[in-house]
Amino acid sequence: MAAAEEEAAAAPPDGGAESEPAEMSAAGEEREEAAEYSWPQLHFDRPPRRLYHFARQFRSVAPAAGSGSGENFLKGVKWSPDGSSFLTSSDDNSLRLFYLPEDAYSGAEHVAEAAVGGEDSYGAFLQVNEGVPVYDFCWYPCMSLSEPATCVFASTSRDHPIHLWDATSGELRCTYRAYDAMDEIAAALSISFNSAGSKLFAGYNKAIRVFDVHRPGRDFEQYSLLKGGEGPTGIISSISFSPHNGMLAVGSYSQTTAVYAESNMEPLYVLHGQLGGVTQVLFSKDGNYLYTGGRKDPYILCWDIRNTVDIVYKLYRSADTTNQRIYFDIEPCGRHLATGGQDGMVHVYDLQGGQWVTGFQAAGDTVNGFSFHPYLPFAVTSSGHRRFGMQDELNLGGDENCCSVWVFSSSQES
Repeated sequence: MAAAEEEAAAAPPDGGAESEPAEMSAAGEEREEAAEYSWPQLHFDRPPRRLYHFARQFRSVAPAAGSGSGENFLKGVKWSPDGSSFLTSSDDNSLRLFYLPEDAYSGAEHVAEAAVGGEDSYGAFLQVNEGVPVYDFCWYPCMSLSEPATCVFASTSRDHPIHLWDATSGELRCTYRAYDAMDEIAAALSISFNSAGSKLFAGYNKAIRVFDVHRPGRDFEQYSLLKGGEGPTGIISSISFSPHNGMLAVGSYSQTTAVYAESNMEPLYVLHGQLGGVTQVLFSKDGNYLYTGGRKDPYILCWDIRNTVDIVYKLYRSADTTNQRIYFDIEPCGRHLATGGQDGMVHVYDLQGGQWVTGFQAAGDTVNGFSFHPYLPFAVTSSGHRRFGMQDELNLGGDENCCSVWVFSSSQES
């Protein structure tokens, strides 16, 4: 995007960021009501059914410039906080939004299992193209389809500021811009809203910049992570907020994870033990445990943040030889964690003791994205990896470079 376009986009549109505080408060009330919902208890004693499947629409695109590959592939997928839709990221520098059909709510058990290799279940509702590789993306945590002002997601990409996109129209709402010492745009490598949705935290090289969500533009607070010489060095690759105790964790490609107080970025703990650069950090639902995964590292590590002397346990996944970010997620009840891997499997673990529970074949190639639905017994997976060769040599199966929605057996748990 040209500089003039960036400046024009920086001002929030009418009814956008400037008018959002009241709307966001209403969304917060909805979240409190959702806390009283009876969460589904997922049963993993039998494999889930593939409810919807998407592959062809990710292949009918030209390869991104400089990708070195003749085939597009997915790089991650995330449910919206209200569960109405999910967002995919792919190597064609695009984010695609898919809504969940009405029949998924009214009776998923009556929906036939999706075929693999045929037509896609349905098309994306909208597609946003960044034009350059997307580094990270995230949903606004108070997003609710009933409050259009809150229906936004953020993305960060190479040489660009952080973009805030309207999830109902695909239009650019506003930008959050950081500059380096040469007064040039500094691209964030990771982004995450805090739990309240009032701040947007962005990871850079050895630093975190914090933007006020309601004040788009170039105003931010900057925190160096090397205070005292013990913080993480290198690129900040992942950010996660504790749901309860005012802390956030950041992972870096220097194989280090650090925990900070959200209010003032005071360093609390520094964790070492990942074999590769940290690619994801995620707090447990009660905020007492932290899970970290790394590049070319076959183990997800569990840390008790009340006693960080040693690792609690390790969860295996097939990720020994890939530089890809392979996502994992924790179910809404907080009992189980599921992760993808290079073997095309999704592995599920019981978090009470770290025991393996089950696994199921989700794709014919690397499962790089996994996300549990926030309140229904669903999950979504994305798969794919970079392949080198001529376009006509890439004969992909229907379960490769694909995205699928799964439904688990479940019962209600209050």
